[in-house]
Amino acid sequence: MTTQYYTATSLDGFLADTDNSLSWLFEVDGADAAQAGIADFLAQVGAMCMGATTYEWILANEPPENWREYYGDRPCWVFTHRDLPAIPGANLRFVSGGVEPVHREMAAAAGDRSIWVVGGGDLAGQFADAGLLDEIVASVAPVTLGSGAPLLPRRIPSTRMRLTKVEQAGQFAELHYRLTTGSPA
Repeated sequence: MTTQYYTATSLDGFLADTDNSLSWLFEVDGADAAQAGIADFLAQVGAMCMGATTYEWILANEPPENWREYYGDRPCWVFTHRDLPAIPGANLRFVSGGVEPVHREMAAAAGDRSIWVVGGGDLAGQFADAGLLDEIVASVAPVTLGSGAPLLPRRIPSTRMRLTKVEQAGQFAELHYRLTTGSPA
């Protein structure tokens, strides 16, 4: 079982722009071809989690019926301190607090399949801080945003990361980093 942060980022390291928009991502030539690889990734995912901002973006930008088409019946933990509406038919658990106890629940649900930390960057960073993030897979898009939601808003030294694979998917460079445990610097 592997816990992975699998995401797209701008060349200057942002997940979303200052308006929390992903329009920049969908405007990249060849984005559809890059998106095709997600089916192979999802086949290995047994459980997933996301923060409230990511969940709210999905609520605002995707029809509810798309959830099952994209994610099937995979259990998803949504980290939030607010009451959020549930997407009908989605296998959701709304949680707050530290990532460690939730990770244990996700690992039990995932079995021998992986856990996907969908986003955002701070949530992925909390998993890294706790020594629970095994891999970062970042698809780097050929666009700069200047500011916005950062990929990982904390310091993770290079001594904790090893580049294991680089692939090209259309205009995207997909970088795979394996993380080791240790305290952040």
